[in-house]
Amino acid sequence: MAIVLGVLCAILACVVVALVAALRRKDAEIAGHLEHVEQLEADLATALRPPPAQNTTERAISRMIRTASKVREQGITGMIQSTIEDLSAWANEEQAEIVHMAAPDGTVTIFFSDIENSTQLNARMGDKDWVRVLEAHDQVLRGRITQYRGQVVKTAGDGFMVAFRDAEAACRAAVAIQSDLRRPSELLRRHGKVRVRIGIHTGQVVAKDGDYFGENVALAARVADLASGGEVLCSDAVRDHLEDDASVSLVDPTEPLELKGLPGRYVVWRVVPPVS
Repeated sequence: MAIVLGVLCAILACVVVALVAALRRKDAEIAGHLEHVEQLEADLATALRPPPAQNTTERAISRMIRTASKVREQGITGMIQSTIEDLSAWANEEQAEIVHMAAPDGTVTIFFSDIENSTQLNARMGDKDWVRVLEAHDQVLRGRITQYRGQVVKTAGDGFMVAFRDAEAACRAAVAIQSDLRRPSELLRRHGKVRVRIGIHTGQVVAKDGDYFGENVALAARVADLASGGEVLCSDAVRDHLEDDASVSLVDPTEPLELKGLPGRYVVWRVVPPVS
């Protein structure tokens, strides 16, 4: 009797192991299918997005449409005041030029990111493992930045500064990065979870010697400073530049708050996948 029970237990253990292995394979297949669907959706959205203005006539038409929209929303007085402020800011910069990543209205969406508590993580892991984690982190970020046609301006340790032509592309890239990091690679699972903070802002910037400068760059960095690990925050300006059918949602607006070193008060939003 004991022998029979032992054989049955062994058979049952084999069945359980086989079922666990089958479930893991299915989970891997489902994850692969989800990534494929996400890639197809991103490619479709890119393909359906109207192409940027390619010549002087198209750019002029785009400017006329945006100007008419601003006049309708702000009135003539508001439009003149905004233009004077923009011109004054640009006049203070030598050799100012609109970057090639700029939208037709001269704005660029700036994206800053870094790893939360990176110094402590480095100390806990040691330099050798930390370098490997950074490589895995960089691979995730660069993959999504390329997918959504962003341009890495510069990096510093675990920090990225990225420029996008439009606000939705920056937001979708950021949300996709956070999704990827919630399903980390084997390397990241082995060495420890990383939580990335991302801040996004849209505005006119100054390009000089391959870098980006100006108040709007500082504002994007301040928005990133407010984020917690795993969170994407954006400014009101990003919200203003998103279309009604954008494939992201903005939730939980803050009360108007001050940002260190910047005049005025700002509303900051949390960027999340579209609400079903």
